[in-house]
Amino acid sequence: MTHSSGSSGSVKSGVIDFTAGSLGGVAVVYVGQPLDTVKVKMQTFPHLYKGMLDCLKVTLKNDGIVRGLYAGTTPAIMANVAENSVLFAAYGYCQKFVCHVTGTESVEQLSALSNASAGFLAAFFSSFTLCPTELIKCQLQAMREVNVQGTQTAIKISPLQLTQQIFRQYGIQGLFRGLVPTIMREMPGYFFFFGGYEGTRELLTKPGQSKDDIGFVRTMIAGAVGGLVLWTVIFPSDVIKSRIQISNQKQKFLQVGVDIVKKEGVLALYNGLKPTLVRTIPATAVLFVVYEYSKKFMHQWFGN
Repeated sequence: MTHSSGSSGSVKSGVIDFTAGSLGGVAVVYVGQPLDTVKVKMQTFPHLYKGMLDCLKVTLKNDGIVRGLYAGTTPAIMANVAENSVLFAAYGYCQKFVCHVTGTESVEQLSALSNASAGFLAAFFSSFTLCPTELIKCQLQAMREVNVQGTQTAIKISPLQLTQQIFRQYGIQGLFRGLVPTIMREMPGYFFFFGGYEGTRELLTKPGQSKDDIGFVRTMIAGAVGGLVLWTVIFPSDVIKSRIQISNQKQKFLQVGVDIVKKEGVLALYNGLKPTLVRTIPATAVLFVVYEYSKKFMHQWFGN
């Protein structure tokens, strides 16, 4: 795929990456939201559920599909669109930066390690869009459990009302609670995510074939591998981040981690890993297919 030279080409491919990432972000939420809700509930209130299926059943029984399993869908779409649009746009620019630093001629020739490094850098930028939206999503998903710990009534609250409430109570930094753990989770995570994805695409490419032409199913497999590697690596810091974001108190990342291990054992850092891995296979497969194919379509549509 040739890209038009100069800054206008760079802006155009940035906009295309941004749009393709947004579309991928929306697709991910509709595929993966129910299991994401289960993940957050199990990470934050592990003692309330016997396991993944129990948590699914209880949530369905108590709150149904829309209010229960799809709780926090609006902020999840906002979070995913915000993250993936910025992530993939930044990834495109970071790939060019890595080309420049390593003296590689084109983005297509970057190795899996170079792509992983571009993903590592891109994640720094996407963390700033992800942190506030994910904070709102986690709080909405665990709303019932948080309330049940205090009172018996579950309060219905919209994403916007919750945002305003946090903003009023804690100011702008309240929305960025968990930014450091978010960055600590995202940067190494996306190193493995893009490394796993690009590495798998390389492995699945037949001799003489370009990575862009491996087809639908192989792109999905590569996406799923990227997702599995990402979550396996970052899961403990994701558990810590969920706890910090739901607690509404200032807490140190490492301190929370140490406390969880002391009180609940090392395996508590992997609470909710099963629904996450089950969810990530279709979700990241869909993300990359939507991203790659909409990008291809837009490049053809707008001319190279």
